[in-house]
Amino acid sequence: MTLAASAQADVVHTRADARATSRDAVIDTMRGVAILMVIGIHSLPQPLDLAWTKALDAALRPCVPIFLFASGYLTARTRRVPLFKRLKAAVIPYAIAFVAAYLYMTLHNPAMDHRITTTVARFALAYVFVYYYVFVYIGCTIVMWLIYAAGGSDRRDTDQRMTILLALAIGFGLVAGSYIDPLLFHLGFAESFVEEVRMRDIPFWFSFMAVGALTASFAGAALRNMRAILVGAMLIAYLLYLAVRLSGIGDAAVYDSTAFFLYAALFSLALLVLQPSAAWLASLGSGSYFIYLWHIFIVMLLRDHAGLRQFGPAVSFAVTFGLTAMVSIVALGAVRHFSSARVARWLGA
Repeated sequence: MTLAASAQADVVHTRADARATSRDAVIDTMRGVAILMVIGIHSLPQPLDLAWTKALDAALRPCVPIFLFASGYLTARTRRVPLFKRLKAAVIPYAIAFVAAYLYMTLHNPAMDHRITTTVARFALAYVFVYYYVFVYIGCTIVMWLIYAAGGSDRRDTDQRMTILLALAIGFGLVAGSYIDPLLFHLGFAESFVEEVRMRDIPFWFSFMAVGALTASFAGAALRNMRAILVGAMLIAYLLYLAVRLSGIGDAAVYDSTAFFLYAALFSLALLVLQPSAAWLASLGSGSYFIYLWHIFIVMLLRDHAGLRQFGPAVSFAVTFGLTAMVSIVALGAVRHFSSARVARWLGA
């Protein structure tokens, strides 16, 4: 809280005030929570050998689902998918960050493969740092656009069609999450390849966007009156997901397991019905893409050059998280304050 209070003045800027009326403070606050969770995950010492690191990693994993849930929720409220605008807003900042990440990787790996085909593959698969989410979001956005196209806009039964299509998408996503890895292993693919595929399992990730869209259609006073039940269910789902992760029973994958879906979907839903609204978190949420793209440089610099491991995993995590969050927040405020609106958009701010 001290960190947030001290950085709030840097983050809140005049352009944000001008845009405030067109943004949803609750959704932006949810995104602010999610981006801090992202920083938390990337700040954890690797590998996750200790029980407390696995427990914390599991607790923070709903971060990406929150972003997808929020996108689906807002899409259902506006009932449209401005596909080109969303793709442009995602690809341009990613391309700039990719160049910077590529240079960083080159400086730290003199033997890096610079062939054009390899570089194009790295860009297309977001195979630098932790940028896989960019194309997860793009893929999910395209799927949502296709579903809205199939649902139609001039029929009386459009809402019913959309509900059925979204429900089918959730079911298909859970099936894909359950069987894609056994299929790939059966076909003889290496574990590292299977892991990369599971991180980019679009049908599974889209299920969170579909849950968000369905929530927008059915959310109301009845759902808000179930806050205690939803929070309790979310906590139980977390314990189930953590038990699966720790014990290795069934599908103990970090990403696209059924246990993870249950926990992350309930976390997103519970967070929404709690109606969080904090100005400083909303400011972070509105610039969460910038923080997502650039915070990892701070994490990597600390991991590669600070020698924090010698102080133990707890201190390493605390210092990495604190410095990364602080520098990211200050950088976001600086970009918004000193750059033009166009440059800020290009950087994801």
